[in-house]
Parts: sequence; C-alpha cells; structure tokens
Amino acid sequence: MKILEVKNIKKKYEELVAVNGISFFVEKGEIFGLVGPNGAGKSTTMNMISGLLVPDEGTISFENGMNFKKWHEHIGLVPQDLAIYPDLSAEENVTFFAALYGLKGSKLKQHVEEALKTVGLLDQGKKRSDKFSGGMKRRLNIACAIAHHPKLIIMDEPTVGIDPQSRNYILEGIKELKKAGTTVIYTSHYMEEVEEICDRILIVDHGNIVEGGSIKEIKERYKKEEVLPSLEEIFLLVTGKELRD
Repeated sequence: MKILEVKNIKKKYEELVAVNGISFFVEKGEIFGLVGPNGAGKSTTMNMISGLLVPDEGTISFENGMNFKKWHEHIGLVPQDLAIYPDLSAEENVTFFAALYGLKGSKLKQHVEEALKTVGLLDQGKKRSDKFSGGMKRRLNIACAIAHHPKLIIMDEPTVGIDPQSRNYILEGIKELKKAGTTVIYTSHYMEEVEEICDRILIVDHGNIVEGGSIKEIKERYKKEEVLPSLEEIFLLVTGKELRD
C-alpha cells in the first residue's frame, strides 16, 4: 500500500530549477532512501513533502489520497539542522514537541519515554540538552520527531558528523521503527548506511531522477562479468560526482 505518492513535482527559484518534474512513491512500512550530490534537489523535495514548501507544479498525496492539510499530523520531520531547545532537558524537549500533537497525561509520559528509549537516551532524560555531545543532540532531535508515533518520518542527514556509537543507536532505532510499521524517508551521504537500512532508493541529480529501485535491482543492472559494483561506484557512474564532494 502506498503511503506517499509524488507526481511530476517541480520547484524553481528564479532561474534555478531545483526539482524538475520528478515522480515516485513510497510503500507503507519501508525505508526509502533519497540520495544525490549537494544541490541535487533532495532537501527541496523533502521540504515539499513535509509541507515547508509548496510545489510550483505537480501533486503530493498521502495514505488513501489525502492531501498534506488532512494528513500532516502523521508526519515526523528530523531536519539536518538541530531543532531542540538547549535550555531544556531531553525529557522536556520531547515532551514539548509531543504535546504539540495533543498528547497529554500518562499517554504523553509513555510516548516520551518510548522515544528516548528508542534513541538510547532514556537514562539521560533529566540532563539539559546543551550539555549533550553532538551525537546525543542528533539522537534527541530524532526523539522529538517520533514521540507522537508518526506514520511517516522524514530524516534529512540524521547521522552527519556524529560518533560511531550515536550512529549505531540511530540506525538500530530506525530498524526498530520499521519493525513497528513506521515508514521512513532517509537521506544520507554515507552509502554504507543506505545499503544497510534502505529497502529502495532514488538517486537524483540536478532535480532529476537518474536511477532508482531496490539496491539488489540497481546493482544487477550495473554488474560486469558477474561482479556486483558498490553503490558508491554506481553513484559516481550515474551522476559523475563523488557522493561527499
């Protein structure tokens, strides 16, 4: 079942075409990777899906054909820039964001504890977030986005610049969310992460789709003499660029 369908969306900034009429869908319960070099249109696409931008053309519909206005409470957004309050504790941060969705009382407390546990911060709940390491702040950023139990979580580079322990917590947490039936759209400049957790990926460049499908399907298309290439090699082949330029 499709939880998201994007049809021919376009976004232009003066003379720059950031997204050039792309179409794709995301199945309920899958982890969908959106990858591309810097300036490829990934963030613009994700901002349109999350309602922060309005497409110039095209349509975005969610479960059962609903539009964003009717479905927005089912979306969780993990932005690349941290969206937490430094003077609040981890528990207070998650409580604040979860309460925005109408959670209260014992249910609110339960959701906050579950979110902190998922990212490995339950034992740090009373600590102010400005005392956290960079990796812990990233994990708290995710906890704030998942506490209301969204059906679709959009994650924009959630592991950028963090320590291996925090990266492991985040990737394992994403796998647990998938097991619980949550759908994730994931962007990363680390192809090893994409290969580890994503069911399908879409590679975009200059606002256009250049490749897509399951990782197995994509590798089969580019294999030579029974040797499967790495995703890094495929990315370089279809975009002409290194992923982390």
